[in-house]
Amino acid sequence: MVGVAWVEVCSVDDVVEGRINGFDADGRRVLLLRFDDGLVALDGTCTHEEADLSTGFLISGRITCPLHLSQFEAKTGRVLNPPAERDLPEYPVKTEGGRVLIDLPN
Repeated sequence: MVGVAWVEVCSVDDVVEGRINGFDADGRRVLLLRFDDGLVALDGTCTHEEADLSTGFLISGRITCPLHLSQFEAKTGRVLNPPAERDLPEYPVKTEGGRVLIDLPN
């Protein structure tokens, strides 16, 4: 049976609006993005060639991979153009006591 576990990632203040915020969470690279309506947590590894997306670009609500320029919708992780063909996994996110937690599959 696959379970889930809330993992503390960072302080709420560490997530800067308008940029890609990359963190390691339980051995996994994750991205946290802040929008007017809340936080989004996405897997931080490109689904094409496993590049670190935290070193990419965030422009007009799109995350662009620094390696081959695949783009993903920043609020959903949906792939927008090749060479990537799979969406980025999105993780449930919450804040408690000024800390950001994400729900990672085990």
